Amino acid sequence: MAGIMLRSTAFNDHDMLPSRFSKEGGNVSPPLEWAQVPESAAELVLFVEDPDAGRTPFLHWLVTGISPSAAGAPEGGVPLGGREWPNDFGTTGWGGPHPPQGDDPHRYFFRLYALDRPLELPETPRADQVHRLLVERDLASGTMVGTYSR
Repeated sequence: MAGIMLRSTAFNDHDMLPSRFSKEGGNVSPPLEWAQVPESAAELVLFVEDPDAGRTPFLHWLVTGISPSAAGAPEGGVPLGGREWPNDFGTTGWGGPHPPQGDDPHRYFFRLYALDRPLELPETPRADQVHRLLVERDLASGTMVGTYSR
């Protein structure tokens, strides 16, 4: 499986996310850039989750239908062609980091997937459902991690 290069101009891989991206600090999505998307991709999917939130990963952002020609997402914006879905806060779109006060830093996995065909999801997908469906269609992916604590 090929790899997509995924990065942000706002933080480096495994660095602390700036507070403006957190739920209480502005709640805007960070800028993202990517490259090396396979030419055969039918759609891109952006998936952000916190695996440290409890028994199951917490879904912070899910965007499907992203054009394979898109090269990124602006700060606070949605990638070209993207459709935002409900997050685990119960709102649609970006739900910034908000770990419990005093917890060790949580990890926020930003994953971009190139798919061979469009993803079909239930009305309010859970992180585990998205993972299962992505495995069946994944041509390439890229991951970066940000951390955050309060």
